[in-house]
Amino acid sequence: MRLWAIGDLHLPGGDKKPMDIFGAHWKNHFEKISQDWRDKVSDSDVVLIPGDISWAITLENALQDLEMISRLPGTIVILKGNHDYWWNSLTQLRMRLPANMYAVQNDAFRFGNLVVAGTRGWMIPGSGGAQQDNVEKIYNREVLRLGMSLDQAAGLARDGCPIVAMMHYPPITKDTVSTGTGFTEVLTSRGIRECVYGHMHGNAIMSAFVGVYEQVNYDLVSCDALGFALKEIPF
Repeated sequence: MRLWAIGDLHLPGGDKKPMDIFGAHWKNHFEKISQDWRDKVSDSDVVLIPGDISWAITLENALQDLEMISRLPGTIVILKGNHDYWWNSLTQLRMRLPANMYAVQNDAFRFGNLVVAGTRGWMIPGSGGAQQDNVEKIYNREVLRLGMSLDQAAGLARDGCPIVAMMHYPPITKDTVSTGTGFTEVLTSRGIRECVYGHMHGNAIMSAFVGVYEQVNYDLVSCDALGFALKEIPF
């Protein structure tokens, strides 16, 4: 089993929403991703998609995109992003997911010798554009949720199998490396070695932190940051 990741697919959700309005490199982006996916991924592999999967507003419309993704090889693990407005009831979503797709939300699943845990995350107070009044409140809640998901993961990994964390928002940026964040504190304290995240596009990619911070390796996997090709994640 190998582990792959690619986030922020931004599929149309039953509507015409061309992504090339954000740049010519987005033209036919899912066709590029799909071809690369088929070339790399086997049915025994796991693929992580950390959020912003579909522009759909309703679950009915999002299911069209989810089913299209599910026709690609591997076991697929999805996480909610800030644009996944269709993701409301986790119970309803899990009841209707394709057979090879799992939804992680503040919890964890085990796949063979790997445990995947995750939460959406939030903007880091004081960094970038995070100036809204409620940022700190939501941020603190998401830090707690990350801890809850990793505690559940630890219970599934009692035999010592590795745990990979996935988030949508970046848990750390170049701006916050000097101080760390609540997310990095939780990840390091739980002994996590790998965390994948998305959310960052365009010029924001330049402020992304990719690399090792306090024993945890952080990988930005938004699809445009990866050139619309899946990234293999060590575990």
